[in-house]
Amino acid sequence: MASQQTRPARGMRDFLPEDVRRREYVISVISDVYRRYGFEPLETPALENIETLTGKYGDEGGKLIFKVLRRGEGESSGETDLALRYDLTVPLARVVAEYRGKLPKFFKRYQIQPVWRADRPARGRFREFFQCDVDAIGSRSMVVEAELCAAVSDVLLKLDFKNFVIKLNHRGVLTGLLNAGDVKPDDHAPALTILDKMDKIGREGVQRGLEELGIPTQQLMAMFSELTSLQQGFDPRGVANSKTATLLTERLGHDPSAASAVHQLKEILHLSQHTSAADHIQLDVTLARGLSYYTGAIMEVAVPDLAGSLGGGGRYDGLIGMFLGEEVPACGFSLGLERILVVMAERGSASIDGAPADVLVALFDDATIPQALRLAADLRREGVRVEVYPEPDKLGKQMKYAAGKRIPFAAVLGADEIARGEVAIKNLGTGKQSSMPAAQVPGFVMRAPSNEPRPPNPAPGT
Repeated sequence: MASQQTRPARGMRDFLPEDVRRREYVISVISDVYRRYGFEPLETPALENIETLTGKYGDEGGKLIFKVLRRGEGESSGETDLALRYDLTVPLARVVAEYRGKLPKFFKRYQIQPVWRADRPARGRFREFFQCDVDAIGSRSMVVEAELCAAVSDVLLKLDFKNFVIKLNHRGVLTGLLNAGDVKPDDHAPALTILDKMDKIGREGVQRGLEELGIPTQQLMAMFSELTSLQQGFDPRGVANSKTATLLTERLGHDPSAASAVHQLKEILHLSQHTSAADHIQLDVTLARGLSYYTGAIMEVAVPDLAGSLGGGGRYDGLIGMFLGEEVPACGFSLGLERILVVMAERGSASIDGAPADVLVALFDDATIPQALRLAADLRREGVRVEVYPEPDKLGKQMKYAAGKRIPFAAVLGADEIARGEVAIKNLGTGKQSSMPAAQVPGFVMRAPSNEPRPPNPAPGT
């Protein structure tokens, strides 16, 4: 009998305990930072009505929606009525429209949940992945953009990212550049889709793509070249931002909408100088962001050693109105958990304590099992993470098991220790062993220096 396929579906993954601990650590950092900025948690269902999602992401995004066949006769006809959520922003817009009367005037929420896209898997790109969103609803003030960029900067700095850039642009600036480049309004959407691929296909690839659509490129690409020449490299950001903004004003000042967009960008940059994003924010006139619902400033996080971005976002003042019937100002930022973890692992910076417990309670023999279980219960009540070895065995094997899981301490209760009212504690990193009253064990374990040697990782196959 042939064995069944055990691999997960393409683009999906299993997460073993160590993977989950790393993910939980990063999520805890993100959640903690967002809460410190006054954002509240929100969760929405994995499935949305198909009409909730369609028409919100542009032509390319719409093709990546995972649709669910209608039950019953719809299964054979191919009809769909539900879909897995594509992102967390459109479900948020639906929630705001549904519960508007119950939400505060300025609704600030964060949401960390999986989303699904029928995309082609690649490095750091999966069909199921977590997004870590933070959004502010109800204000048109540029303080919102500055605060979002600051929160994202705090997250990345706490995760030991240093050389990152938050690219900043504005849909109004892009529209102004396209108009100045004699691109017809009907061609703006496909032109933005191609411009959004600048970091993947380069300037020549963008020019070819535009020419294939019959879009004039000479004046447009000349403006992009002139503007981007001021922002080569990551530093000095302040000088590059100032020169780029000045040149944008000169080139687009005759267009009132574009001039307003440039003014907003200047305000975001000014306000950001008073936040943790000051050294990381940079104007980038080639940044487009492919989603069609953006209406104002757009942002994206770039790191030198990753094609694509760690996350992005922007202002989407019209999206909630598609559900509510009236425009509601909104702006958000989304970090990609998977991409953050990929870069951290490749840099060797994902140095999260992988130990599932602080102490392994070894079982000396059958007669001492009750005392061992009582010790484990007492330690857990004091906040110590404890694993009990499930069966009596040679102590050497139990120590090897604990070291393989990088558990730093082992507790042994033999007949002698029980008679003295003590516990033998072994540091599996240093090999040192000492005996002490059970009441002292929690303090001893929890006060152990963080630089105390940990048990080494076992060799493959051990």
